[in-house]
Amino acid sequence: MTVDTAAARGLLLDLIARRSLTPDDAGCSQLLAEALAPYGFEHEWLNHNGVTNLWSLRRCGRANAPLVVLAGHTDVVPTGDLAQWTSDPFVPSERDGVLYGRGAADMKSGLAAMTCAAQAGAQTDLNIDLAFLITSDEEGPARDGTRYVAEVLRQRGTQPDYVIVGEATADEQIGDRFIVGRRGSIGCNLTVHGVQGHVAYPHKADNPVHRVLPALTELAATIWDEGNADFPPTSFQISNINSGTGATNVIPGQAEVVFNFRYAPCSSAEQLKQKVIDCLDRHNVRYSADWWHTGEPYYTPAGRLTEAADKAIGQVTGHKPLHFTGGGTSDGRFLAPLGAEVIELGPVSASIHKFNEHLKLDDFDALCAIHAALLRELSQSLG
Repeated sequence: MTVDTAAARGLLLDLIARRSLTPDDAGCSQLLAEALAPYGFEHEWLNHNGVTNLWSLRRCGRANAPLVVLAGHTDVVPTGDLAQWTSDPFVPSERDGVLYGRGAADMKSGLAAMTCAAQAGAQTDLNIDLAFLITSDEEGPARDGTRYVAEVLRQRGTQPDYVIVGEATADEQIGDRFIVGRRGSIGCNLTVHGVQGHVAYPHKADNPVHRVLPALTELAATIWDEGNADFPPTSFQISNINSGTGATNVIPGQAEVVFNFRYAPCSSAEQLKQKVIDCLDRHNVRYSADWWHTGEPYYTPAGRLTEAADKAIGQVTGHKPLHFTGGGTSDGRFLAPLGAEVIELGPVSASIHKFNEHLKLDDFDALCAIHAALLRELSQSLG
């Protein structure tokens, strides 16, 4: 299985040139669909609430063949101040063997690499059914993309056996690690209610900032769990505190606090939520809370998929990769509950969401080879 790296690079350039800010797909999925169609992939568009979702399936012809899903997103985060970029983020630019552009690492390179690896695999005797799940909603609310398609698949009884998400996962060099699990995420928009008044007459007011600070101090100091052999401990982080009227002599009537948990499997979202409620009640905080839960943790233990990834990376780079569970969330959290083994494997993540996002073109070529080798190794192990 040899990937046409020149064609793969061309596809990547075409993808980066499309201004696909969440949830605008900007024609990226159509471009990928056109690249896959000559290789036996049949497309189904599962668009929902303005989000573009492509489900593209190629059957190998073998009865009860395992289903391998290659998953990713075409949407990118905003560019920020264009003056901070050395070149137009939607005009892919190569300098000294490095390609610059929004989405170069997160994750149009992953999509291009998986697409060209699938093209190469389709010309061999792969004995797996192969599908793509491509969405334009990963960087946004993530309600109408992979989450929605996963529910459609569940209702149909479609059971993915293995899922490879093309997110940027490498740390310092291509293939040095891939992700086998993610922590769960639960957060809260907390509104603390007080009584507005004059700062000179505090006995006639109730300062919501003073009221909530002892509770927040306790929450910030709490050890929620110790993690386990595969996951770091659960983390509580306050991301925003806001209060005040703009005047220096007014006690505010309310305060807003935003916080988030990234939690290991040894805690649950309900346990964490209840501990917060108990703490706020102990400190006599009057509040209303808007909780949001964006995903349960998932974990893929050592098995066929991780072993195939280890072998593929070793063949291309010589590395023995780290199996990693850190970082943020991804769409893998919506696919693991379908019963699939899930890993995430892609380019170096150092520049994602930053100005001058980039990747080394040699790394991209290696990534294409890794994905092709991964499909071959997985197919052979299932033979």
